[in-house]
Amino acid sequence: MNQKIILQTDQLGKYFYEPEKFMALKDISLTVKQGEFTALTGKSGSGKSTLLYVLSTMDTDYQGKLIIDGTLVTGKKQNELALLRNEKIGFVFQFHYLLNEFNCLQNVMIPAVRLGCYSRKEIEHRAYEKLSLMGLKDLALRPASKLSGGQQQRVSIARALINDPLIIMGDEPTGNLDSKNTDIVFEVFQQLSQEFNQTIITVTHDNDFAAKADRIIEMKDGKIY
Repeated sequence: MNQKIILQTDQLGKYFYEPEKFMALKDISLTVKQGEFTALTGKSGSGKSTLLYVLSTMDTDYQGKLIIDGTLVTGKKQNELALLRNEKIGFVFQFHYLLNEFNCLQNVMIPAVRLGCYSRKEIEHRAYEKLSLMGLKDLALRPASKLSGGQQQRVSIARALINDPLIIMGDEPTGNLDSKNTDIVFEVFQQLSQEFNQTIITVTHDNDFAAKADRIIEMKDGKIY
């Protein structure tokens, strides 16, 4: 079965101007299909994080085209991009960015409350569903500050899933985790990809993590190597 193309770029280029003019991305053309688990790899300075931030629409200062779910997003206004991100992209960062004064359930609910498409009761139901998927339903009412690092990162994945986004984007999502919790996060991503047809694009320095993904895109000197 031919999988739908979820994300596509056409000759992306990006310059940085400080301390001097420097081309960080060079002629990046790629497609990512629904359900693909893609790892972006490369040494520091290779351009992989820069590429992720362009793909995420958080960086709009680039040349070329970015198409998400069949829609050209290049040139859209910031408020349109913010809505698109909240609806179609879930983010998992190296640091979990949970609000310590909130419990797990409240943290997971935040993007759905922001989106405003569901009732409070429905949002809570969805949050419990996502925490269950992460094996954390029993900890839903525990303050985020009382969780282990691995548990906190799984809560952040549940939060990324709350709006059923088309794409999960990860920026070193296992960078702060030990090997046991890294394996757990990988298994979660693999399950999302294989069982739920979720598209995942994640930057990683971890070669073992990347090697188990469906596809590796290696960056070198701003190009796909």
